[in-house]
Amino acid sequence: MQVYLPAEMYEEVKARDLPVSQILQKAVAVELRRQDLVAAGDRYVTDLIAEVGAPTPAQRRRARAIVRGRGRRAPRKAG
Repeated sequence: MQVYLPAEMYEEVKARDLPVSQILQKAVAVELRRQDLVAAGDRYVTDLIAEVGAPTPAQRRRARAIVRGRGRRAPRKAG
């Protein structure tokens, strides 16, 4: 397999004497893992919807708020 790098990137890689093959292998492995996780998440959501039904608009808004950090509750003190 051949990989194209723009001239500027190629020059930087050469100047820094980077192990390009190892870097690319790791980057590809990370991307493959990411795609596997996305697919697993999609399957989970599909199965969950089949089991309990689709979320209501209110539930979707709440979920978005949680993801954005707006749904966080203040930490409670112990004791």
